[in-house]
Amino acid sequence: MKLKKTTLFFTTLFVFSTAALSPVAYADNEKQVDSGFEAAEKGDFQTAYNLWKPLAVQGEAKAQFNLGVMYDYGRGVKQDYHQAMKWYSLAANQGHVKAQHNLGVMYKNGYGIKQNYNQALKWYTLAAEQGLAEAQYHLGAMYKDGYGIKQDSHQAVKWFTLAAEQGLAEAQTLLGLIYTSGQDVKQDYHQAVKWYTLAAGKGEVEAQYHLGMMYEQGLGVKQDSHQAVKWFTLASEQGLAEAQFMLAGMYWLGQGIKQDSQKSKEWFGKSCVNGSQAGCEV
Repeated sequence: MKLKKTTLFFTTLFVFSTAALSPVAYADNEKQVDSGFEAAEKGDFQTAYNLWKPLAVQGEAKAQFNLGVMYDYGRGVKQDYHQAMKWYSLAANQGHVKAQHNLGVMYKNGYGIKQNYNQALKWYTLAAEQGLAEAQYHLGAMYKDGYGIKQDSHQAVKWFTLAAEQGLAEAQTLLGLIYTSGQDVKQDYHQAVKWYTLAAGKGEVEAQYHLGMMYEQGLGVKQDSHQAVKWFTLASEQGLAEAQFMLAGMYWLGQGIKQDSQKSKEWFGKSCVNGSQAGCEV
């Protein structure tokens, strides 16, 4: 389960100022950062770039980070991972938490630089210790998989939990899977249901599917075919083949929903198209 370097919500893709305006020069810089954000929000990336570039050259971390994002995603400039690395690095070395996280992603995946797990671990750790949920999630994954550090399931669960408690749906889903399997922790279906429910409510498709399975099998929760159908349906509508296959079976048997062989066939067909071999064989 992968996270993008920055959130998909535009208003947090770039950084703008909400700080109190104190010294005049600082206030002017902050105003210029915000003006760039307002321009970018309207799709005027050239104006945003022109406002942020001189500040970035002067050492303004927010502007440096925002330039990194522009080069990283090709917003208003030609995509250039090397330039993204340059600006992220400058901001990260000033303690900018999102720049630290994004720099970790660049090193982890080898974007614009040779892949380096040790550097990825360094930057994820710095950002995670500042409380950034995405960094905590990625740091947990480094410990879980043993990238750049000795594999440590306890540290992995620690960081996943911190991210999940901040509401990061990907971390909540992963914790649900961990508690369901009993891998790295004592198996606990009630905890699994808790985390699946939180993530499923945010639209996380895998959590919706697994929550449906918990209700269908009565694991950590009272068996409830109606609830199973609800969550299978939501995941199926997002195109998850496994959920579509299960929903097809519920329609075929009339479990938790009125029996409907036509809808059953439709969902089996969709599951097949989306990669379910079992759906193709029905």
